[in-house]
Amino acid sequence: MFKNLVLIGGGHSHAIALKMFGMKPLPGARLTLITANQKTAYSGMLPGHIAGFYTHDECHIDLQPLANFAQANLHIDRVVALDLENNKVLCANGLVVDFDVLSIDIGSTPARVSVSGAAKYAIAAKPVSQLLEHWDELIAAVGKNPQEPISIAIVGGGAGGVELALAMQSHLHQILRQTQQPTQNLEIHLFHRQMELMPNYHQSVRHQIQQILTERGIKLHLGENVCNIAPKKDKETREIFEIKCDSGLTINCNKIFWVTQASAPEWLKIAGLGTDEQGFILVEDTLQSQTHPQVFASGDIATMVNHPRPKAGVFAVRQGKPLFENLQRILLGKSLKPYKPQKQYLSLIGTGDGKAIATRGIITLPPHKLLWHYKDCIDRRFMERFSFEEISE
Repeated sequence: MFKNLVLIGGGHSHAIALKMFGMKPLPGARLTLITANQKTAYSGMLPGHIAGFYTHDECHIDLQPLANFAQANLHIDRVVALDLENNKVLCANGLVVDFDVLSIDIGSTPARVSVSGAAKYAIAAKPVSQLLEHWDELIAAVGKNPQEPISIAIVGGGAGGVELALAMQSHLHQILRQTQQPTQNLEIHLFHRQMELMPNYHQSVRHQIQQILTERGIKLHLGENVCNIAPKKDKETREIFEIKCDSGLTINCNKIFWVTQASAPEWLKIAGLGTDEQGFILVEDTLQSQTHPQVFASGDIATMVNHPRPKAGVFAVRQGKPLFENLQRILLGKSLKPYKPQKQYLSLIGTGDGKAIATRGIITLPPHKLLWHYKDCIDRRFMERFSFEEISE
């Protein structure tokens, strides 16, 4: 009896699970991967890529050779709906895929629905492919006319927004220096609705990060809630947007990047899956849906009911192996194993200049080149797991 295992999304957990299915195939299981993009970004190296330290290929996993290794069918398509009564996945291009067991690892997208003009004029941090498309265009534009002043806004002062601000500034400053233009041509604004950046981190980290941003000349707008974004008419070639905050603060910028609190697509809730208030799938310790035992979820899109954790890539990576084991066990009719994520974890935050801050619990180490080197080694080792040059297809 063949059983159909369908994976939606090429996130970190799924990438690891697919690698493990390739190493330990399950007879009788038909694997299918449905993902919107053939190449999936590794979040740990993304700020480094934006800062100019890594090429696109160095920080992306190519899912085609990975799917080949796992003997899985790969469909590049976007899922738009689930039929959980008949166990079917419906895709944007009309593809319908049957499943016996379903696993979802599609990450999250920044929430911006309530802010007027944000969906139309701001560039969301996810999907990453769109972010990088806009970023490459911006780099090209600055390289072509480095003498023109440019202003960038980043909305969201969590770790993602902070790393993005530092990485973008580093790369653009490099371009300005190479073209013998003053770095003052670039202005970066960081908006955060709370009075302190990076609320999920210890006070010592928050203090250091704020100090670094201030020293680098990044303009912080703390306690400011962006409420409206609108285009402004201008005689110059570059587009200009007006950002308004609830306080009355108004700033003009050429590009706006949106890195706010994570949210989930509507089709999960519409399908009838049990979700939390933000729309993330509620899962048990086994990574199995609370409401639908044939559905699993991991990474940012999942909320572990008994072990709530921040939306961070470190948890998605750690969930890869227990997800693989429980997918195999359910296909074999065996009982599932619980998984408990760690409470404390080492966080290495790049500062955009070839240094990194290290933090674990209440311990924080200031920016240092050795910490960046350590982070670089960890990230490259992770990516090496998905190198399939030696496998001829």
